[in-house]
This record gives sequence, structure tokens and C-alpha cells, in this order.
Amino acid sequence: MQAASDALTCNGPRIPACSDASSPLQRIRVSDHVRFEQLVLPLLGAGYNLARWLTGDSNDAEDVVQEACERALKYAGGLRGSDARPWFLTIVRHAFYDWCQRNRPAQIVPDDAASIDAAIDPAAIDPEQAAMRSGASRLLAEAVAQLPLAYREVLILRELQDLSYKEIARIVGVPIGTVMSRLARARALLQRSPQLQAIRN
Repeated sequence: MQAASDALTCNGPRIPACSDASSPLQRIRVSDHVRFEQLVLPLLGAGYNLARWLTGDSNDAEDVVQEACERALKYAGGLRGSDARPWFLTIVRHAFYDWCQRNRPAQIVPDDAASIDAAIDPAAIDPEQAAMRSGASRLLAEAVAQLPLAYREVLILRELQDLSYKEIARIVGVPIGTVMSRLARARALLQRSPQLQAIRN
């Protein structure tokens, strides 16, 4: 077992060791710590990718993943079964929204289709300007980053994390039909985005 002053690290986020007497996580059982190491640590990359896409910043993503890891360690005993991926990504998502509420409250928009459609300004970047930018992947990343948060998160969970609709519904806390609707709207918004129009032309 690690010394009290040690911490687990992987891809940047620091996770306090469970034996640290000054840690708020001090009541965590050793079996929960082992379970966390076995099931959650391998998912730090997936958690970081989700947080990075949601925050748009690597430093902010590390903060979100750090908070998510602390929560996951605290509640590792509540994980049922061995499929920790949807469970951990749910925690990352909740940690992001808590972080966003503290740091970027204006970014959280109610799920109102009219206000979300209005949030995308098709005139923001015309295709000629977009074509001057480097690389199709960069343009795609920019187009995804401009999607409203409610659509961006389901798109990332489906296309980059390769989760099923059922898993996404569980993570986001909405019915499967809502996941499918948000995914369809996200794809439609991407199709209309000036960045992707520039790639096609």
C-alpha cells in the first residue's frame, strides 16, 4: 500500500491515497480503494476525453476529472457489477456540470430546442474563412465545440466513447428517445455548420 503522503497519478489528475488521515476520503475501505484502482483507473483516459470535450480546455478538464475521481473513490462501494465505464462517465458528467455551475454558469442552457437552435450562428464563420483554417479535423473539432452542451455531450458519448443509447440515457439522466433526438439534432447542426460546409467545398 502507498505511504500516506503518496497519491495515485495518471494523465495528470491526482487522486489522494485512502490512508491519508487528513483527507476527506479517509473513511474509504481498503476494498473500495482496490476496486477503484481495478475498475476506474483504466477509464481515466475516457473520463478526461469527455471532460476535455465538455470544458474545451485541458486544464479545466483535469480539474473536472480530479473531482470525478474523488467522487468515484468515495462511492466505489456503490458500483454494481464490473462495468464501470458508464458509472464513471456519469460521475465525470456530474462533476463537469458542478464545475460549470461554479465557473461558467452562462454556458448551462435549458433544453429548449428553440433557444439551442438560436445558439448556433451560421453566419459566425463563413465557408471561405473556414477553408483557410488548417486541417479538416480541426474544423470538425471546432464544429463540435460550437454545439450546445446538451447536444455535444450525447454526440461525444456516442461517437467518441462508443456507448449505447441505453448507457448514454443512464449517464445523462434522460429517456432513450431524448438521447436519440439530441443525437439527431447534433448531427443536423453539424451538417449545417459553416466549418463542415468548408470541408465539403
